[in-house]
Amino acid sequence: MKGPLFYSKILLFGEYGIIKDSKGLSIPYNFYNGALKVSENPTEEAIQSNASLKRFADYLENINPELVTFDIAALKKDVEEGMYFDSSIPQGYGVGSSGALVAAIYYNYAQDKITVLENLTREKLLQLKSIFSEMESFFHGKSSGLDPLNSYLSIPILINSKDNIEATGIPSQKPDGKGAVFLLDSGIVGETAPMISIFMENMKQEGFRSMLKDQFIKHTDACVDDFLKGDVKSLFQNTKQLSKVVLSHFKPMIPKQFHELWKKGLETNDYYLKLCGSGGGGYILGFTEDIEKAKSALSDYKLEVVYNF
Repeated sequence: MKGPLFYSKILLFGEYGIIKDSKGLSIPYNFYNGALKVSENPTEEAIQSNASLKRFADYLENINPELVTFDIAALKKDVEEGMYFDSSIPQGYGVGSSGALVAAIYYNYAQDKITVLENLTREKLLQLKSIFSEMESFFHGKSSGLDPLNSYLSIPILINSKDNIEATGIPSQKPDGKGAVFLLDSGIVGETAPMISIFMENMKQEGFRSMLKDQFIKHTDACVDDFLKGDVKSLFQNTKQLSKVVLSHFKPMIPKQFHELWKKGLETNDYYLKLCGSGGGGYILGFTEDIEKAKSALSDYKLEVVYNF
């Protein structure tokens, strides 16, 4: 075992919007985690992970040294000895599998690293975010750096805008609350890069850009404010609007077989669905005022409750 566990994350609000400066709220999800390990008898998965770490080490060797430097010799030595990332975090599910790996590598090999125990000023958070953004770009082209940041710090993070992020507290859960945020397993692995490129292509159309600003970002920001204030009634109204906008304008990011299910939630008010991460598969995030109703309406699917209201 080489160092501590790093947890998965859930971006409750802000997927796609944060690329264009909407608010966002990301919380650690301790159900899944990963750590760097070396094993005597590596599995097929461990061997694949080790090969990927080899490529990652080469990439980190050439990263901008003004941003961050690593003890590359130690990293390469450990990789040569078979180190891999042992993780229960499903890949392509929107819960930050590459983010946890990036956090683990930074924790173990970065020089002059910013630690969790420091007074985390906004400057330090932004510095960490840009380091992680650069590191995680190895895995899927363009990264905001938020997933690794969440995983590294293991605290909820409020994104006010690209240059304004802060650690935040969220209202404590009501363990016996009827309302819930849940994950619905689509059973399909999602690929981040193609989804981002569809989004970037859409951004070239003026109509899409104004929808993003006037509807998507407006409702996303309202959801973040409601959630942090604990205004559940308003939160559900805004989540419903957000769910509608996503169904109308982000169809390619929703697996086809879920279009009807998405619509049904909006019609019955039993649950509202939204993207978890970039979409295209993986988990879908659900919000409900009555978890028992949602469970029976979605009885064909596996639900995991993440947060109770």
